[in-house]
Amino acid sequence: VQLQASGGGLVQAGGSLGLSCTASERTFSHYGMGWFRQAPGKEREFVAAISLNGGSTYYADSVKGRFTISRDNFRNTVYLQMNSLKPEDTAVYYCAARRFIATPPRNPYEYNYWGQGTQVTVSS
Repeated sequence: VQLQASGGGLVQAGGSLGLSCTASERTFSHYGMGWFRQAPGKEREFVAAISLNGGSTYYADSVKGRFTISRDNFRNTVYLQMNSLKPEDTAVYYCAARRFIATPPRNPYEYNYWGQGTQVTVSS
């Protein structure tokens, strides 16, 4: 599956951004989806994940209550709504897919497919 992420940009602290990631396959509902981010000089870290049908969501403690992951299986798209952004949220954000997984993992190495990344910059 090919993943195309979009929606990054520059925002002031306290602002909001929404990211989208669209998959090329009609079997999108067969994939657990995750969002990860990577800041310069740091390892890629888990942000959020969502189950096949969207019924379960998972968040890193650092974004819980501020970010919301959702998906639309008819549009083959997963979303990440980011509110109350902080400068430490600055990173390249990646979407990732793992086929036929009931609980999407937090470990990036367990994902099979990755989008190209989109830059999010939060100014103070």
